[in-house]
Amino acid sequence: MTTTTTPNLELSTVASLLKRLEQLNTIGASLSKERDITRLLEQILLAAKELTHADGGTIYRMLEDGKTLRFEILRTDSLNIAMGGSASQAIHFPDLPLINAEGNNNDSLVAAYSAIHRVTVNIEDAYSAELFDFSGTRLFDQKTGYRSQSFLTVPMCSHEGEVIGVLQLINAQKPGSTEVVAFSAADQQLVESLSSQAAIALNNRQLMAQLENLFESFIGMINLAIDEKSHYTGGHCQRVPELTMMLAEAAAQTHEGPLASFALSDLDRYALKIAGLLHDCGKITTPVHVVDKASKLQTLFDRIALIDTRFEVLKRDVEIVALRKQLSLRTCQDAETENKINLDVRTQLTALDNERDFLRQVNQGGEFMQDAKIARVRDIGSKHLWRSAEGVQTSFLTADEIENLCIRKGTLTNAERDIINYHIVATIKMLEKLPWPKHMVNVPEYAGGHHERMDGKGYPKGLTREQMSVPARIMGIADIFEALTASDRPYKPGMKLSQAMRIMNQLKDEGHIDADLFDIFFKQDIYRLYAEQFLNPLQLDQVNLNTSP
Repeated sequence: MTTTTTPNLELSTVASLLKRLEQLNTIGASLSKERDITRLLEQILLAAKELTHADGGTIYRMLEDGKTLRFEILRTDSLNIAMGGSASQAIHFPDLPLINAEGNNNDSLVAAYSAIHRVTVNIEDAYSAELFDFSGTRLFDQKTGYRSQSFLTVPMCSHEGEVIGVLQLINAQKPGSTEVVAFSAADQQLVESLSSQAAIALNNRQLMAQLENLFESFIGMINLAIDEKSHYTGGHCQRVPELTMMLAEAAAQTHEGPLASFALSDLDRYALKIAGLLHDCGKITTPVHVVDKASKLQTLFDRIALIDTRFEVLKRDVEIVALRKQLSLRTCQDAETENKINLDVRTQLTALDNERDFLRQVNQGGEFMQDAKIARVRDIGSKHLWRSAEGVQTSFLTADEIENLCIRKGTLTNAERDIINYHIVATIKMLEKLPWPKHMVNVPEYAGGHHERMDGKGYPKGLTREQMSVPARIMGIADIFEALTASDRPYKPGMKLSQAMRIMNQLKDEGHIDADLFDIFFKQDIYRLYAEQFLNPLQLDQVNLNTSP
């Protein structure tokens, strides 16, 4: 009997060990791919429980002060307890200090002891352990009817020897049963190996998170600089990424039609988020008086005030001429002629007031300026002469003032629009200078394509739809819709949803924006989800794209 069963037992033990080692390798590979720290911690705990057949376990994470352990994930299968991580119930247990009230090491708590001394603690039965305080454990058992018995507590240390967390397992169970046993030496070695791999993965992820936070803070600093130049643009730089991600997620969840193959990994999401935050970074090079040009005549100040002054001079000249005529009549006392002069003066003053009001009106940018209004601006500019400070008679409006007042759409001249448009060239130049990691090499293309058009008539490269990635096309829609609805622009109020969506629909028909993405934007109510979060409630009205704009 002995000679025939022993080899089988040995083979079974070896096979079990090999299987567990294989599990350990698989788990290690999985941990190295996880980007989310909370999911990573949860994977560590679940993997350790599986390897050791433990009924329960806890992951503690070291806080930045290096003196406190915090409960992160807690699981107990037999009690159906799941807290922290993906569980809906949060953990409300107090943190574990490594230093007690007397200023000494808090060695009475097993998790703290393991972290302080960087050692594994393997306890067969907590109730008979004398070195540690398990009063809290006993109280828990009394309330739940549980029996906490075997404990395996392992510190997770970085490659520099710094403790970044503690893994604690409770109640190892004999395979195939619920009988609680002590954690074996093999269990301990496997969990220590797992803990080492987990610590490396967690440390790497924390370092990556710190670098990402630093990078995003740097982006925030750039946007702050833009915001300090123009708080209108600063708000735009924050809202476009939000809308971009909303539309991207909706497109990724579409499983039929032209976008059925579009998908987003966590790395793709992060790259697109960064592209959204940086899509207008080139505006840091744009002169503020162009970015914030609220009226057609604005440079460093609104030059309509100069024109107002000229009108006052014209009115003064009219009154002076009238007074001189009246004085010349003093000898003849011709009341009828004087009345005619006064009437003529009032007529001219009224005409000048009307012309001044007209120029004030056209100075405010609009969607379209009619030819008749342009002709009237030119007529006003040329028909009046006024005497300059040097005593020279000159045209009422300068050529530059006429050019600005005759802008058909918005407040920018062609030259100023070129200056504004250059920001995308600057953005691309700036982003292409950065040494992007592999998963973010497309950031310049995503960020630099939001002013391209599907028909190839956009800028700066004149790309067509087929030459652009889906994320770049998504960002183009987000950029336009945010600009139409933004209420913090100096030159216009924020449009209502109905007006903005009619314009977007027209842009789709004209080949400006991607038709398939716009259909998702409209049919899945992405525009309204965005509006409810970021727009003034007065802008939220009913949208019917069957009506003409």
